[in-house]
Amino acid sequence: MLPFWKWPLAALAIHLGVWLGLFTCLLLVLQRPLFAASALLAGMLFLVLVSNAKYHALREPFIFQDFEYFSDVFKHPRLYLPFLGAGKAALAVLAFGGAVYAGLALEESLLLALSVGDFLTGSAMLALAAGLVLWWAARRKLVVTFEAANDLCRLGLLGAMWRYGEEELLPCPLRSPFDGGSAGSTKATNPSRGEAAHLVVVQSESFFDPRRLDAGIRSEVLREFDALQAESACSGQLEVAAWGANTVRTEFAFLSGLAGEALGVHRFNPYRRLARQGVATLASFLQARGYRTICVHPYAASFYDRHKVFPRLGFDEFIDIRSFAGAARSGPYVGDLAVAEKVCSLLKSAGEQPLFVFVISMENHGPLHLEKMRPDEAERFYSRPPPAGCDELTIYLRHLRNADRMAGMLRAGLEALPGRSGLCWYGDHVPIMPDVYRTLGAPAGQTDYFIWRKNGQPKPGIRRDLKVEDLGSLFLQEMGLLTAQSLPSSSARASTVC
Repeated sequence: MLPFWKWPLAALAIHLGVWLGLFTCLLLVLQRPLFAASALLAGMLFLVLVSNAKYHALREPFIFQDFEYFSDVFKHPRLYLPFLGAGKAALAVLAFGGAVYAGLALEESLLLALSVGDFLTGSAMLALAAGLVLWWAARRKLVVTFEAANDLCRLGLLGAMWRYGEEELLPCPLRSPFDGGSAGSTKATNPSRGEAAHLVVVQSESFFDPRRLDAGIRSEVLREFDALQAESACSGQLEVAAWGANTVRTEFAFLSGLAGEALGVHRFNPYRRLARQGVATLASFLQARGYRTICVHPYAASFYDRHKVFPRLGFDEFIDIRSFAGAARSGPYVGDLAVAEKVCSLLKSAGEQPLFVFVISMENHGPLHLEKMRPDEAERFYSRPPPAGCDELTIYLRHLRNADRMAGMLRAGLEALPGRSGLCWYGDHVPIMPDVYRTLGAPAGQTDYFIWRKNGQPKPGIRRDLKVEDLGSLFLQEMGLLTAQSLPSSSARASTVC
């Protein structure tokens, strides 16, 4: 990271203006300058600790768009707090406690020495100074690359967050490749109900082939996956939009067909603002062609505000955790096999209307280190004992085996239906396993996918690596719902880059 004296002058001004503005707000409430300064320093320490913890787990520092997750910490604490760590949380609490002590025990209120009018006048002058500094800095429009770590190094934490907040307010007109089926030479077919195929897409939580990390992992862990890949119309590795978490980045890229580079700052959380304006997706494309479109996610639909976003993306129905009361769990989350049973029941009751089911699984969501390895699992999952420090990998394999069984159940469910059907399967990102990666080496970040068609002609031995934003269009092509001489690359699909 660049030392602060090498930052652009506007970045220094942003830090000064933000600090001064926040200090003024605290001073108005607390009436004690030492207390206000100490509380502000404690808050900044907490922000730095959170940013460091996020970078350690996800290779990305804290950004402006992450502020909304603070409310999610209270709604879904298990998804966030374990990554901060007890030591860092204790340090933040001690810093806050010290600030409170310094303010209350060592300092008297300014109102004991100043009149209310003088106190408010001084505070107004500080606020005016902060506003003028930020106004000057905002006029300079510091360049951001949306490579979060790089922007943090060049502009500092507050400078990068300020600029990301500014960028989020700018208009971002986009044209998805699914918008009217108008992507280049691509033409949409509109099959009759008798010809239409039932379609299932599974975004499998943290799914990738870990045998690339350790050759000692038994091949049977992914028996069904290997069989489906051998029978697939297309398979390979997938370049996804996230590493370790931030599922919605990969999710939106698949559904919209848009690369992160086209989204500007919205690449970090497209559901926060961008998706709410309505974006054509694979789901809306199918919905316009007579499909019933359903999302199945065994977690709260309000997480990432999917319950508000998904109707704007072309989904008729969202089946969330409320439909899984009493369902079997594997670890803390609803198990993949229970999700497979739900999808199979939807397929059985589909009737004549073609069905598109988009599944967002949850079982293999971490933190994996909160679960315990079972005594027999090392022998079940490895042909040779794993190295020390790989307990998280063993736990991951337990859940991965269930994901594999889920894939087999879905194939069986689709094969039992009359007519055509297809299954697209992919991982949203690699799992968070820092101790494992220190021992075995970290993966590059690609996950795995396949496209399987009932009674389709397999293409054995042919591997086709893709970007996730191209996978949805390829699935529709393989199912006969899109035809294209040459599908435009994802980077060329956005009419305007934010």
